[in-house]
Amino acid sequence: MPENISFLVLNKTGSLRKQVTVSKTFIILGLAVFMTGFLGAGFILYDYVQKQKSLYEKTEVEKIVAAQAEEISNQRKHIQIFASKIDLLESEIDKLNNFEKKIRMIAELENKNENKVEPEGVFGIGGPMPEDLDTKIALEKPHNELIGRMYQQVQHIELAALNQRESFETLFDSLEHQISLMASTPTIPPTKGVITSTFGYRESPFSEHRDFHSGLDIGAKTGTPVKATADGIVGFAGKQGFLGKLVIIDHGHGMLTRYGHLSKILINEGDTVKRGDIVGEVGNTGRSTGSHLHYEVHLNGVPVNPQKYFLN
Repeated sequence: MPENISFLVLNKTGSLRKQVTVSKTFIILGLAVFMTGFLGAGFILYDYVQKQKSLYEKTEVEKIVAAQAEEISNQRKHIQIFASKIDLLESEIDKLNNFEKKIRMIAELENKNENKVEPEGVFGIGGPMPEDLDTKIALEKPHNELIGRMYQQVQHIELAALNQRESFETLFDSLEHQISLMASTPTIPPTKGVITSTFGYRESPFSEHRDFHSGLDIGAKTGTPVKATADGIVGFAGKQGFLGKLVIIDHGHGMLTRYGHLSKILINEGDTVKRGDIVGEVGNTGRSTGSHLHYEVHLNGVPVNPQKYFLN
């Protein structure tokens, strides 16, 4: 095998122009150098590409981490906002509780809700209001403890709201009862005139003996309007023995009023009347010595002094 290799350079006509002779060893070394350079360049290019890829991936990861960190920070801000709102709700419920106590005190009502003990507040069934949540935690610190306390506070608020609702319901019922009782209490004089005979024992105008006068006599001219002294339903409207033309109004709560010796009756049995409505006119019917109104108040079937109910 020849040790040298010749390269012939021909011109256009095919004539020998130049001849270059190189050794086989030189060619092999040249190829080796070329391949080494080529492989080296390829490795450098590959390494560059990998580094660029790693840099890109690192940048993307950093963006994701930064976005997640910002999201966590925003979530923690919202947690703190919710915690502040929980503190505000606790404060508002406590204010409602104090407001209810003031109403009860003004209305002279006791809390009769047997299912709730409430010496200091509605939180924890009678316990004091929980301490405010700490909303000043640094955003970079975990909020696990705050979230746990928020959960407990929400449970407190749910229980407190339930207790407050029950308490307001009993207060409403009590006030409604008081309003009904007040409307059913005969608090105004039934007519204008002069009291000629009071409630209790007196000298009878028809005999020489003392008798018990179960009502109040108010002297007035015939035709003077007679008013219902409280809200109620007309239980009787007609003539009845010595009392002549008589109106009886049932006010509920065991209370009724009687208006006797009327000259005219202006309402009918079963009518609903309000305090101040005209039910009749003063007269002299029945057993009477002159024009006047005989007015009675009965409580649970027993006559009581009408004057003790008058507010003016």
